[in-house]
Amino acid sequence: MLRSGRYKSLAVRQLRFLHSSARCRRELFDPNNVERPSDEVDVCIVGGGPAGLSAAIRLKQLEQEKGREVRVVVLEKGAEIGSHIVSGAVIEPRALNELLPSWSERDDHPLTQPALSSSMRFLTPTRSFPMPHPPQMSNKGNYILSLSRFTAWLGGIAEELGVEVYPGFAGAGVVYSADGKSVLGVRTNEVGLDRQGRMKETFEPGMEFRARVTLLAEGAHGSLTKEVCKRFELRKESDPQTYGIGLKEVWRVDPAQYRPGEVVHTMGWPLDAKTYGGGWVYHMADGLVSLGLVVGLDYANPYLSPYNELQRMKHHPYFEKLLSGDATRIAYAARTLNEGGLQSVPRLHFPGGALIGCSAGFVNVPKIKGTHNAMKSGMLAAEAAFAALESPSESEAAVDMSAYEAALKESWVWKELHEVRNLRPSFNTPLGIWGGLAYSGLDTFVLKGRTPWTFRNRQRTTDAAHTKPTGAPGVKPIQYPPFRPPLSTDLLTSLALTGTNHAEDQPVHLRVTKEGLEGAEVRKEHVRRNVGEFAGLLGRACPAGVYEYVEDEEKAREAGWEGKALVINSQNCIHCKLCDIKVPTQDINWTVPEGGGGPKYTIT
Repeated sequence: MLRSGRYKSLAVRQLRFLHSSARCRRELFDPNNVERPSDEVDVCIVGGGPAGLSAAIRLKQLEQEKGREVRVVVLEKGAEIGSHIVSGAVIEPRALNELLPSWSERDDHPLTQPALSSSMRFLTPTRSFPMPHPPQMSNKGNYILSLSRFTAWLGGIAEELGVEVYPGFAGAGVVYSADGKSVLGVRTNEVGLDRQGRMKETFEPGMEFRARVTLLAEGAHGSLTKEVCKRFELRKESDPQTYGIGLKEVWRVDPAQYRPGEVVHTMGWPLDAKTYGGGWVYHMADGLVSLGLVVGLDYANPYLSPYNELQRMKHHPYFEKLLSGDATRIAYAARTLNEGGLQSVPRLHFPGGALIGCSAGFVNVPKIKGTHNAMKSGMLAAEAAFAALESPSESEAAVDMSAYEAALKESWVWKELHEVRNLRPSFNTPLGIWGGLAYSGLDTFVLKGRTPWTFRNRQRTTDAAHTKPTGAPGVKPIQYPPFRPPLSTDLLTSLALTGTNHAEDQPVHLRVTKEGLEGAEVRKEHVRRNVGEFAGLLGRACPAGVYEYVEDEEKAREAGWEGKALVINSQNCIHCKLCDIKVPTQDINWTVPEGGGGPKYTIT
């Protein structure tokens, strides 16, 4: 965990504030009647991932270059920097080379395993065949690593430069100007509320960080990003963002199966021809192998279970051989990722701040990488913010970050995404995977990314809208094979490997809400539609066992349908946000829990 004098002094100031204020115990918390501690900063960055930390590091570099002090704060909801970071873990170092040109001279850097070979295979239920390897997927010069460790390393560098890094502080709300037309910063979540919203002995109100520039680097589908996009209509001119769910495991494999530096991607089985997705195998350093499966969340069949698809994939002879002998699974993780590409990138700036990294969506889907783009976006935002801060601080006008978007559109990030803008949408046709492969081959090998047209989502269709009801043609239950430990296991056994922990008695951060309303009738309608029309999709889709539709007459009378009731096991949540994205009724709102809760990834 990152430690700093600034972090400790902030905690001390907050505790003094708390002890000096009168607090009622076990009374309902009223957010409109609370005095919050407040701190003034120049730049507040919400999210301690590669994008946010790159922005923070670049700001401090500019401080040194220009001789003008700038106070930079990074808020991270995870208990440690890197503890909520999940990736397939192959990184292109282009942005890192620009940010830290001498990174390889540091003894502590985690880029120790270069990618030495790359291949693609098409899987059938029993066989695998080599496929042409698109040039975008070349991994020459790339590194296989733990993105969690890489992020923690960047966090250490940020602190060395004077960035105030505060892990365990969840950005829970946006602070707006009096007229609501600009962003003045963020507030952190309350701590010490019970499930009924009453103040416990440990209650602490959230803290406001008022900033001249607020950078949202929350990752895919962040709660503050959703709010800001809606308020300032940032998606008015873009297609809806689309997503995939990535599930991964890390294994220590038998030495006979270990091939350091090998990168393999797969398509085909276990997914059907209508479902976008694919698998990977990355041979990391120290005898470790990262393997996993990405499933596009525009899948149609509500009976599909991404977790069970991953477990089924490991029954394939290719994976059975890889995981044979003396092999041990040591980690499991899941996270949604952006797949919309250039067409789904929103307006990137708003009065007082900007979106960076996966809050905006810069994943290059054909390349299966996004960290380098996220880092570069953070660096460009930092440069725009530093320049904007040169205006007089007395000015009441919100800081204009439009220069950031202009710079990004002139950068290699935009050029890279423009070249591949049509490849992911080409799979979303009636021809499914075959149409996508045909178009992708034409665009990549013949037209070489110079297509004059752009595929647009004319219907503005979300992933949730692609879900078909159980009575639709072609929708059938999926029979998954039984688990065969240790090769494949039940979900709760895997969940134990995530290190997930939440305070037991805290408000549920997964809320059933429709048009701003909550309560028994809203939950009853949720159950009626999701059980009656979509076979309880969330019970299968969630990769952490958070949602259950159970037979419970007592609960069903309160908020259920025909003897079924919704149970939300929020303590299991690994913050993937699939529920918020995929539920057909669009009535699950993922919000941040108490800071420090959630998974604890260290080697993913």
